[in-house]
Amino acid sequence: MTTAPAHDLSSEELLERILTSLDDDKAEDVIPIDLRGRSDMADYMVVCSGRSSRQVSAIAEKLVDRLKQQTGRTSKVEGKETGDWVLIDTGDVIVHVFRPEVREFYQVEKMWQPAGKTAKA
Repeated sequence: MTTAPAHDLSSEELLERILTSLDDDKAEDVIPIDLRGRSDMADYMVVCSGRSSRQVSAIAEKLVDRLKQQTGRTSKVEGKETGDWVLIDTGDVIVHVFRPEVREFYQVEKMWQPAGKTAKA
């Protein structure tokens, strides 16, 4: 991929790069959530899982590195040390990478699903 300055990248293009990175690193149950018009904090949120603390940390680290290399964009990262729940703030897209048990406990994506949608039991 070519490098595009961070300010030239639309939130949709950034989302695509993030989804590709997560797919490359075998993130599971990836759910992109459109926040446009619903939140001022970001345009999109992505929630996904890794099978272990080590994989969660690796997925987050590789995503941050790829975005820096491809776009020059630096991301804020919280929680990488423990690998239970890593939050990556890229500006326009916020990414949550969870261990499955932690994701089930917090159910972050349920808070942001559009009204009328219910999660599968």
